[in-house]
This record gives sequence, C-alpha cells and structure tokens, in this order.
Amino acid sequence: MRMFQKCLFVFFVTLLVVSCSNNESDSKTNLPENFEIKGQVLGAANQNIFLEVLSEKGKIKLAETTTDVDGTFELKGNVKGMGLYQLTFGNKSNKSVPLTISPNDKVKIQANYVSFERLPIISGTKWAPLITEYMRIFNEFAYQQIQLMNTPGLSEPQQLEKFYQLKKPLDIYAKSMLTKYPSNPAAIVLTTTLTPAMGFENWDTTNLSILKNVEKAFRNKYPRSPISKSLSQQVAQIQSAYDQYTGKAVSQIKAPEINLPNPDGKMMKLSDLKGKVVLIDFWASWCSPCRKENPNVVALYKKFVSRGFTVFSVSLDSDVEAWRRAIKADGLIWPTHVSDLKQWETPLTQLYQFNSIPYTVLIDQNGTIVATNLRGAALEQKINLLLK
Repeated sequence: MRMFQKCLFVFFVTLLVVSCSNNESDSKTNLPENFEIKGQVLGAANQNIFLEVLSEKGKIKLAETTTDVDGTFELKGNVKGMGLYQLTFGNKSNKSVPLTISPNDKVKIQANYVSFERLPIISGTKWAPLITEYMRIFNEFAYQQIQLMNTPGLSEPQQLEKFYQLKKPLDIYAKSMLTKYPSNPAAIVLTTTLTPAMGFENWDTTNLSILKNVEKAFRNKYPRSPISKSLSQQVAQIQSAYDQYTGKAVSQIKAPEINLPNPDGKMMKLSDLKGKVVLIDFWASWCSPCRKENPNVVALYKKFVSRGFTVFSVSLDSDVEAWRRAIKADGLIWPTHVSDLKQWETPLTQLYQFNSIPYTVLIDQNGTIVATNLRGAALEQKINLLLK
C-alpha cells in the first residue's frame, strides 16, 4: 500500500521539481501584461485566485484577483517565457491546476469548485486541450489506484501487476501526444508520466527515446528556457541510471574517439593522449556556468599536470574568435582545445550522451571512462587516485 501511495506522490514531486528549475524572476510590478486567464468556476463566489510560479526562491505570485458572485474571474500579468505555472484558490494548496503558459497566451477555464483541481476544462491555447485531457485521465487513474490500495487479499506482485494495468491509459495518452507534439509546452507535464518513478524493472524502454525527442525539441524551440535546461539534465540522468541498470557502467566503456581542429585548424585526437589521465571538458564561451567553472578546471590542471594529468577541452561554440578570446581570458593553458563549431548540432552530444554543459568525462590512462560530470572535491579525489 505504501508503495502505491509513494508512486502517486512521485508524480507530483516530479512536476514540482521541474517547475522549481524554472528560475523565474517574474514580478507583477512594472512589467507589461503579456498573458490573460479568464474563466468561471461554479460554486466559487468571492474567492481569491492567483497565478504563481515555483522558483528556487520559493513561490512568486504573478497575478491575483477575486472571483465575482457567479465565479467568473480575469487575471492578467507578465511572464518572461514559456514555463510551468499554477493557478490556485486562496490558501488551499490542493486547489491548484498546472498551466504551461507562454507570452501572449489567452487562456480560458471552465470548472466547478469541488473538482477544480481534477477536472477543469482549459482552452484558448495549443497546450490547453492536452493538459485538460491529461488531467481527466490522471484523475481516473488516481481514483482507481486508491481503490486498488484498499483491495484486500492481493499480494504485492498482484498489486504491482494491477497498478501497471491501471496506468496504461495514462502512458498511452502521454506517449501519443509527446510523439505527435514534442515541443508543445504541455510536454512539461506529460513527460512526468514516462519517467521511471518505480525503477527500471517494469519500465518501458521506448520511453527513453520519446523523452530524448522531447528534450531535443525543447532545446531547439526554447533554447534559453530554464525548463529546457532542466529537461536536458533529467533526460541525461535517466540515461545514466539506465546504463547503470543494464550493466553499462561507465567503468566498462572506452571513450569514443574525438578528432577535431583546434582554433588554428590543426587536428587533435583524444587517443593521442593515451597514457595520461584526461578530463574531457565540454564547454562554450557563451555558457556562463562553464565560464564560472573554468577556474576550478585550471586549478586541477596546475595541481596534477606534472603527474600525468591533462584536459581535453571541447567547445560547443560557433564563433572561432569568441572561442579564442574565452580561452585566453579564462587562462585555459593546456594545449588541447578542439571544436567542430556546430554548437548543439555537434554529433558529440549523442556520442557522449549529454544534453547540458558544462559536462565532463574523466578517462584513465587506457582511455576508459571512469566517471562523468564530477565536480569539486569528488573530481580531485578521483584524479588523485588514478594517478597513484
């Protein structure tokens, strides 16, 4: 019973994590209005209603109003970009619905106060029908799951089998819509259904390819959105965990060859560094987190270079001069810097299975991958151990 309660809870936690990564700083003051939400919630006369975003700094209210005596309301405000928001009644946190709003959206909502958080009818945008139908199916699944938990005499394997049967309509709908409309903002919500919330044993592995397709679509359509970055990180984490589950531990994989030109056009191969411990560092001059991390990479290089350590920097730049300037400005003094100048179109993202930068791959003297994306003390300790 606890297992199924936890699973239902995980869906909502996953949704919350996605929204928390949306590092919004929207404020409802001194910004032009660029969205509106109109609707009627029967049985909700004179109720406070507001739109908020969940940020790393907590909840931020973007707009609020009070419903009329017949439950009608109108909200207007400003959002900086496509993201996950929630429409909430007063202090009742359970009276909330997710809205994947983009600038210039005009959203319409019809609902009953009693079932507001479960069965709203949302319209007016390209994502609204997907969210409306998803909530209807999810509500039915949640109700059936509660019934299952209260069914006596079932063993845990029997409960688990029944659970996956009940979840099938939700999975089928999410897969269908994500395949047809991978860049639709509603995907922020629908992807939570396909994550391996209960582990990989009974997980449909086709989910991973769907999630990767959605991640790529978001990265192409919303390249500056924190949501896209969060989605990239989550997909990369699922891939890594799945590789571990299937026995593809990083310690068993040889680093794929990289043979690319440096800023002067000279070809440089990763395999030429065999015999050294190498940190493959994927970065870019335009990547602020990468630039902030560069001093730490420089410190590692200076500390261990005399013992057989080096860095193989791979830039996701497109402007060779910007790349040159960043190397000089950040003091990246090792000799191996390469790039195909294709930014995110580089095939290395697929070859090395990463979706965000900075991203590092540590390989040993034989060219075997021993760790990915380590930082700080953990990375320094691993390098030190390899050099003994």
